[in-house]
Amino acid sequence: METLLGKMRSLDAYPKINEDFYSRTLSGGVITLVSSFFMLLLFISELSSYLTYLDVYGSDSTFNHLLFYFDVTFPALPCSIVSLDAMDISGEQHLDVRHDIIKRRIDAYGNIIETRGDTIGAPKIERPLQRHGGRLDHNETYCGSCYGAEVADDDCCNNCEEVREAYRKKGWALSDPDSIDQCKREGFLQKIKEEEGEGCNLYGFLDVNKVAGNFHFAPGKSFQQSNVHVHDLLAFQKDSFNLSHKINSLSFGDYFPGVVNPLDRVQWTQRTPNAMYQYFLKVVPTVFTDVNGHAIHSNQFSVTEHVKGAELGRLQALPGVFFFYDLSPIKVTFTETHVSFLHFLTNVCAIVGGPSERERERHTHTHTHWVFACVCIFMS
Repeated sequence: METLLGKMRSLDAYPKINEDFYSRTLSGGVITLVSSFFMLLLFISELSSYLTYLDVYGSDSTFNHLLFYFDVTFPALPCSIVSLDAMDISGEQHLDVRHDIIKRRIDAYGNIIETRGDTIGAPKIERPLQRHGGRLDHNETYCGSCYGAEVADDDCCNNCEEVREAYRKKGWALSDPDSIDQCKREGFLQKIKEEEGEGCNLYGFLDVNKVAGNFHFAPGKSFQQSNVHVHDLLAFQKDSFNLSHKINSLSFGDYFPGVVNPLDRVQWTQRTPNAMYQYFLKVVPTVFTDVNGHAIHSNQFSVTEHVKGAELGRLQALPGVFFFYDLSPIKVTFTETHVSFLHFLTNVCAIVGGPSERERERHTHTHTHWVFACVCIFMS
């Protein structure tokens, strides 16, 4: 302890002068440490203000596309169940999106089991040697039936996924997969049972029109029924779906210095059998220009959240995680500029200068003078 106190005394930068010798004190060492700490903070503050951003507001007249980058984890929803849809007010729809998206099966501890770019479904069988019908318990190529969902006579559904897709395009729900030979042969329900207790991590990006719309993660394939967007949940033969999720990252456009994405690392835990999570986003077009004149066209956004839970065991809306976005007509421009170097140098000198030798000889209470000087600089 004495050694530590001695080291603290030795840090006294301005000891008191008593006749012909210097007297270093413990309080002087503490004040020196505190003062040095504040000097460092002031220096960092001046250094950061040396690079400043100039905000400019204007109207956004661009008509390009909008990119969404996302990384979302569902710890209790298997990859075979969850799907991604996107739609906007122009009427364009992207249902069961699979391109530019990767799914990773994870166990209950978050460990990766498998990485894939598709949902449950057998590999496509080559084009037919047989027409509709035929036995499905051999390895011959054939043209499987779509069970009334064919658009043309030569349409084939050679696996369960193609039957589900044909049903989706017709706006039909596939209530009993075991009644479909392809699904029964591939063990569709068996695979879902095998993934029970697993989770899913989805990451990738969407390229959509630059108009208001929404994208959502929800169980089951989606289709239009009487101009209403619905999902086929009967095929999974489950009464409830756990939509607990963690948004690892979500951004609109490329990264630029200083951007803050408010949904990064947001996590929700479901308390009811089913739930509908809604995020309402206001997207603001943003242009960042660095000191070299390089411009990054991106976006910022703000968010409000709402959760609709099940009442009396029944949910009036589709269980899922929905992101509703709208675009601001105002564009923000950040321009990175340098302040005067002489101003920066003057402030740094004021911070690290301290009292002169003559002042130290004149004043006996040097410590108080030093702290007062630091406080004055900090307040300025």
